[in-house]
Amino acid sequence: MTPPRLVLDTSVLLSALLFPAGVVTWIRAAWRADQVRPLASRDTTAEFLRVLAYPKFRLTAAECEDLLDDYLPCCETIVIPDPPPRVPPCRDPFDRPFLELAIAGRADALVTGDRDLLALGDSFAIPILTPAALGQRLPDAGSTEA
Repeated sequence: MTPPRLVLDTSVLLSALLFPAGVVTWIRAAWRADQVRPLASRDTTAEFLRVLAYPKFRLTAAECEDLLDDYLPCCETIVIPDPPPRVPPCRDPFDRPFLELAIAGRADALVTGDRDLLALGDSFAIPILTPAALGQRLPDAGSTEA
């Protein structure tokens, strides 16, 4: 069976990678076990790198590289066409690449805790789910929790 193809927004991805005792650690275990397939684009990866560099995380270059090495090899890289797919208007311009990736990559879901993205759920062709809602949809989610 093909694993669900997911767009993970930056906050979900950071939570999965930086907080090993956190509530979304199971997502990290799921991509490592090939139970889900994260999708990535140039813009979503650039956003992830931008946020990793925030001083509040106090990450060294080597730590950032380790996090990328844990995540990127598990991803399917999607090239966003030019012009990009049409997406609903969103308040935060940094959310747009995740919506475009979900459409271009034919994702099974966009996973986020972002209220602005969650508010688009009714007007977006791809399900926009919280990590908890995703966990309820995945039969093996409980077995991957740390």
